[in-house]
Amino acid sequence: MPNWGGGAKCAACEKTVYHAEEIQCNARSFHKTCFICMSCRKGLDSTTVAAHESEIYCKSCYGKKYGPKGYGYGQGAGALSSDPPGQDAGPQPHDSKPRPASSKSTANKLSQKFGSSDRCPRCSKAVYAAEKVMGAGKPWHKTCFRCILCGKSLESTTVTDKDGELYCKVCYAKNFGPKGFGLGNAAMLEERQ
Repeated sequence: MPNWGGGAKCAACEKTVYHAEEIQCNARSFHKTCFICMSCRKGLDSTTVAAHESEIYCKSCYGKKYGPKGYGYGQGAGALSSDPPGQDAGPQPHDSKPRPASSKSTANKLSQKFGSSDRCPRCSKAVYAAEKVMGAGKPWHKTCFRCILCGKSLESTTVTDKDGELYCKVCYAKNFGPKGFGLGNAAMLEERQ
């Protein structure tokens, strides 16, 4: 049956969505009032939505439902697990000998699932795409992207690097720039007097 003059159908209520009230997520249309978390019913926007197949959640509910579980993740004691709820992550009956769990493989699986295998050179913590700034060929947190000497926050136009460390242009010039009379080097001025 033709859709006379209307818009797309809302993925939540299946009523017509007109352009003025349309929000799109994962190639599906929603009314502004229908664009809510499937668990807590909180209103969503482009910065707070997390989609899983045909369902939409706020980031908090998505993490509770599909994120890692175990000690340190707000789920109580137990082994780290990123399996969906209701699935047993225990040993399979066809395993003939137990293999020791590798922390690298667990970290690698988590980084594949959540999109980060990069480490910040300053704090050695994982750098996720939303907070990643590139400098000296390495990924940095926005908060760690500072001059090593004066602590000034840096941008792509003000950063210089030497031996993998970040400097503002002023500190770099003072420490690694040309030295001599007329270049602002206090040591040369003291020798002449």
